[in-house]
Amino acid sequence: MINKRMLIGVGWLMVVFWAPAQVSVNGVNYVNTYKTLAMEEEQRSGVPASITLAQGLHESEAGSSELVKGSNNHFGIKCKEDWKGEVFYHDDDSRQECFRSYATAADSYRDHSDFLRQGSRYAFLFKLDPADFEGWACGLKRAGYATNIRYSQILIKLVKDYNLQQYTLIAMGKMQASQEVVLGAPGASVGPGVVAGDGNGDSAMAGPDVSYPEGEFQINRARVVYVQAGVSLLSVANRYEVPLGRLLEFNDMKEEDVLVKGQLIFLQRKRRAGSVEFHVVREREGIYDIAQAEGVKLQDILELNQLTPGEQPAVGERIYLQRSAPAKPKLAVN
Repeated sequence: MINKRMLIGVGWLMVVFWAPAQVSVNGVNYVNTYKTLAMEEEQRSGVPASITLAQGLHESEAGSSELVKGSNNHFGIKCKEDWKGEVFYHDDDSRQECFRSYATAADSYRDHSDFLRQGSRYAFLFKLDPADFEGWACGLKRAGYATNIRYSQILIKLVKDYNLQQYTLIAMGKMQASQEVVLGAPGASVGPGVVAGDGNGDSAMAGPDVSYPEGEFQINRARVVYVQAGVSLLSVANRYEVPLGRLLEFNDMKEEDVLVKGQLIFLQRKRRAGSVEFHVVREREGIYDIAQAEGVKLQDILELNQLTPGEQPAVGERIYLQRSAPAKPKLAVN
């Protein structure tokens, strides 16, 4: 006879191995922001893009940790004896430990690749196939990258949940970039649509396919909801007890009644800077879409990127969200 303890154990295993993928809006934004950097680093150093992104997601809490905000350190790399750069002190295993600090996220990504490539204890990893993300995840744990006994399982789950293996394969030339599955968070399906306007009399471009959770959630520490096409903004304002005029202001919109297409609607003022350093422009994505997706005021994004109302950046361009862009982005042809 199977006893109750065995049944509980089997039930727990079923929960572990059959649990659905758990992704977040912040996680999706993080991957879409840094996937290009991860692929460039794979081609430069040999560190799989899937592993780089999984570690970045975990170590930086999808770009929201105090460590990454204070130091641009996306991978939790501590100072060590040979570090000659800037430092940042942060509570970790002990109080006020010394962590490496970087000027930009790109510097953090490069140093992470070099840290693994030049570390003798990680040398065996580079004998593995870059597509063997499970071997890399287990090897990082075995080499002592982190103290968490579940570190390898955490990375493997992140690779699977966020479909990160595709970026390794693209970097290896085994998959075309055009075949990439653009990530979306769980929730109600959201198709491409035309947003209401950019607040300057210019129509916005059609946005990319993405999904958002049902009900109220947060983007860049601001309250937001996804509103389906055909819904009256007055009804949204009444439901969430926000004056209609303020709702329009929060979303860089002029007078609107019923939404022609579904879009994100912020219930409070968006931030002047993003939670990540930059946003890479995707297909069918205009500057207004980016302002809404990142929870940043449209006017601030225009100023940071030397854009004027009506100008739309080309696909693949970096839109800076925290500091002035070094140059104006290339513009879309149409």
